[in-house]
Amino acid sequence: MVPVSVGGIAQSALLIDHLMAYYRQLPQALLTVVDVETTGSRPHEARVIEIAMVQGSLEQGITQEVSFLVDAQVRVPHNITRLTGITTAMVEQGTAADTVWQTLKQPLGQGVLTGHNLAFDYSFIQSEYQRRGEGFNRPDTQQFCTVILSRLLLADLPSRSLPQLVRHFGFDVGRSHRALADTKACWLLANLLLERLADTPDEVLRQQFAQQWVPLREAAKVFNRSRAELQQQLDGRGCDRRTSRRGNRHMYRRGDLEALYHDLHPPQLSLNLDD
Repeated sequence: MVPVSVGGIAQSALLIDHLMAYYRQLPQALLTVVDVETTGSRPHEARVIEIAMVQGSLEQGITQEVSFLVDAQVRVPHNITRLTGITTAMVEQGTAADTVWQTLKQPLGQGVLTGHNLAFDYSFIQSEYQRRGEGFNRPDTQQFCTVILSRLLLADLPSRSLPQLVRHFGFDVGRSHRALADTKACWLLANLLLERLADTPDEVLRQQFAQQWVPLREAAKVFNRSRAELQQQLDGRGCDRRTSRRGNRHMYRRGDLEALYHDLHPPQLSLNLDD
């Protein structure tokens, strides 16, 4: 299987050509698709009670599939049972947490870690290994979040939540909010998105990327400027600005950010002294 290696370029890259280079190589990669069900939303307070993993590539299809109910010796809150159908009695009959994480350590470190809202699953996986006194880190170049690509390629849909996408595309995967069903749904979605991307000309992709909204806080890291300073520069240029629903995040279009970046960091001209 061919791993993705694009020299530091990742899905979080600012520049459009870097993003295209990242996405264009994913169809040849081994994808390690994961989903976790948890007792809450905060990794340091909640525990993983179910995890599923599917591995494969667009060329070979699924080559490995595994799912565990995890006995983390915790009670499952009623609201989680209502959402997932997972009860305390079910997890008490599951596999011991230490056994699960020992079994999964090697395969989770392979290929490109993939998930729908991957940041959530990744943070819980990291937390579980930290409880064991172990580290678990995947570089940005080996992470692929299907939510991010969905916002680009499925912008016309009213929602990019996984249950909504399952219904929209008719994925036959079973009940949502169960780890294996959601992992299979993410696998099918990843295949659909990457195939669609492969069929999209570069110029069309550049136009779509240019319209993407990028959080100011993420852009500030690339520019090595404070948010206030970068916002002042962008607003001074008359760039479009959008505020998140909660009103606590400013976002700007990628094309405007890239234009400012190139103005601030023009390419260095090399002199040919041989002539």
